[in-house]
Amino acid sequence: MTQRQAQDRRPLLITDCDEVLLHMVKHFRTWLDEHHDIDFTIGAGDFQQSIKRRNTVEPLQQEEMWGLLHGFFPGEMARQTLVPHAADALASLAETADIVVLTNLADECRQPRLDQLAAHGIHHRVVCNQGGKGTPVAALVAEYEPSVTVFVDDLPVHHTSVAKHAPGVHRLHMVSEPELAPAMPPAADAHARIDDWREAQAWIAARFAAGQPAAHAKEDA
Repeated sequence: MTQRQAQDRRPLLITDCDEVLLHMVKHFRTWLDEHHDIDFTIGAGDFQQSIKRRNTVEPLQQEEMWGLLHGFFPGEMARQTLVPHAADALASLAETADIVVLTNLADECRQPRLDQLAAHGIHHRVVCNQGGKGTPVAALVAEYEPSVTVFVDDLPVHHTSVAKHAPGVHRLHMVSEPELAPAMPPAADAHARIDDWREAQAWIAARFAAGQPAAHAKEDA
């Protein structure tokens, strides 16, 4: 992409999907209960430690956990439900900004994720990723050359990664699942924590309107 004039640049929103746009963990819990006789206690600490086979005290091994997640994605993605107000917020923000959904799924899940989001009225580019999100966020910023960028994710590790690789990006920590949110403290490397899309839309729109890169210090929500 060639350099664009500053006045022609649009803002860019890079958002996660699971527990930001779509509810996942509560539907994953139901599926584990119904099909695998596994108990999943949401908000009980480390994800892996919270998943146990029924009538045992031992958590699943990491290989088992990843196997179950691969079983849920993409085969059970139809169970997922839309986070309240997410679609409306994206539709409003898309009037002035580009939007990319950056999701940590295997590449073969990209089309199922596109179809899944479309079924909920969300039609935006989907990029699949494995590992930290800082590098792909930096690549998207370089590609779009936006006037300003906002990143939204539920996992603190990704805010740390983006802070390292794309420090000028505004970072919003969002945990949309009510059962999970109280157990997850605000991400240390996010600029703000907002778990409701109505408030988040206003916060994002304010960053877009200001058109300034993120400061190193945290901002007020």
